[in-house]
Amino acid sequence: MTKRIVLNVLGVAVLGLLTACGGRGDRTVIQNKGSDTLVNVAQAWAEAYAKKKPGVAVAVTGGGSGTGIAALINGTVDIANASRMMKPKEIELAKSKGINPKMWIVGVDALAVYLHKDNPKTKFTLKELSDIYADGGPTESWRDFGIEVPGCDSAEVVRFSRQNNSGTYAYFRKAVLLKKDFKLGSKDLHGSKDVVDAVEKTPCGIGYSGLAYATEHVLLAAVAKDANSPYVKPSVETAVDGSYPISRPLLMYTNGEPTGETKEYLDWILSEEGQAIIKRKGYAPAPANQ
Repeated sequence: MTKRIVLNVLGVAVLGLLTACGGRGDRTVIQNKGSDTLVNVAQAWAEAYAKKKPGVAVAVTGGGSGTGIAALINGTVDIANASRMMKPKEIELAKSKGINPKMWIVGVDALAVYLHKDNPKTKFTLKELSDIYADGGPTESWRDFGIEVPGCDSAEVVRFSRQNNSGTYAYFRKAVLLKKDFKLGSKDLHGSKDVVDAVEKTPCGIGYSGLAYATEHVLLAAVAKDANSPYVKPSVETAVDGSYPISRPLLMYTNGEPTGETKEYLDWILSEEGQAIIKRKGYAPAPANQ
């Protein structure tokens, strides 16, 4: 094969790649980035929509709610996924750049507290969780609860958390720690699945993550608002009815009212077909009245 033919073949290959990625041709690419809590269902939505509308590709990446929101502010995505609301300073920064964030509730999540399967401590009040995680909180040992955890010889409470660009981190800090700082020494992990995997392998461990990442190899703790309230286990049903005290909306943000293919995609996500997918992934559906 001559050099010219090789170059021509490479040119055709690159052109085909660009067309597949939306760089050329008539294929539309919707850029979608953000929350690790939402990334699995966002990918499932994207795959299902690609079959429904082959001319539209949804490019999904994670990185955390803060990453997605920053991308929206910088104008590099069509949709930002978030498991927390945008902060006032983020909205102000966005507007200074000509971006007008509009929020869409696409589902509801019960933020679960995960324990090793051999841990006998199966329920917590919000204050007990704050005593474990918050700066100045007194709880450092499982013996503080009057228990021994099999396989945890040191009795140390090993705290697994998320990195601070995570919406899950921000929501837990607001709802459980009442905006106090986290204790130093927590093991901050990048993804929701990483937290659950770490707890599974650590008898002394405790962590928090989205309900959809639950497996049969870990325990989900029941949580009460206070000692006089009922302990409720996280589930789709308790997230919907609000009885589980650490429930939160799952969000998508657009720049103003979406149009064109982005609007059609969001309308489909909120349709019966799209909401059936989020339910299959372990989340509660979005409220009918936004």
